[in-house]
Amino acid sequence: LAALCRALRQREAEGDEAGWAQAREEAETARRELREIVRPLREPGYREALRRKTERARKRRLRLQRRKQEAKAAKEEEAARAAEREAKIDQWRAKCIQEVEEKNREQELKAAADSVLSEVRKKQADTKRMVDILCALEKLRKLRKEAAGRKGVCPPPSADEAFESQVESLKTLLKNRTELYEAEERALRVMLEGEQEEERKREMEKKQKKEREKLLQQKLEIDSKLFGDPDEFPLAHLLQPFREYYLQAEHSVAALIRIRHEWDQYLVPADHPEGSCIPPGWVLPSLPTNDTWATAVR
Repeated sequence: LAALCRALRQREAEGDEAGWAQAREEAETARRELREIVRPLREPGYREALRRKTERARKRRLRLQRRKQEAKAAKEEEAARAAEREAKIDQWRAKCIQEVEEKNREQELKAAADSVLSEVRKKQADTKRMVDILCALEKLRKLRKEAAGRKGVCPPPSADEAFESQVESLKTLLKNRTELYEAEERALRVMLEGEQEEERKREMEKKQKKEREKLLQQKLEIDSKLFGDPDEFPLAHLLQPFREYYLQAEHSVAALIRIRHEWDQYLVPADHPEGSCIPPGWVLPSLPTNDTWATAVR
């Protein structure tokens, strides 16, 4: 409109009536358009409606930003949970692999020991068979000697001495080997029994470790119900002094003795009509009886 007004003054100064009339028409058109645009602003309540519209737009923008932030936080939390699950899976897989490797090593060691033991038993069987053959050879020579004697043929004494010497030498050798194989068998049996004892000991340690982990997990769950989750419990939390008060016996022997002395004042028999014995653990709170109380607990 300002540009059209300048054009009007310029046409008027130049004396251009046709141009001035055209510029005037354009200026009037622009003024009418501006009036149409400004007219709603002069109506009562328009500014309030515009303010409400702007407020709705601002709230919508904030709501979208909040949803975007919540979605981002949920995505990050899901990624953290996924990473934690992956870490637990990797830990479980490594544990399983370790157990399988230990089991395979034990089986290989046992198989090797069994193989050596079977080899020793085979050697013992061969030695026993040699002893039986030697005994049968003695009987055979005795029978042949008796048969030759009945025919009037007698071998010289030197032959008997040589045979007896050779037989005694073989018996001594077989006896030494038998003792050696028996010692090897005893050593292998002791080793196998030691391995079995170690295996039973490891199984017992694993069982005790699982029991300790189970008890620790139960204790953590009870402490979480009583005092909240320690991982989500900042040092500046409102309940931190109460937590320190109720757990002071875990960090101070003097506090433990004092608390135990206070408890001992109320020791009564199990059948006492006016009291009851001290519970062995924490007394967990009962569940909320209504929604209002549940909201307060949360």
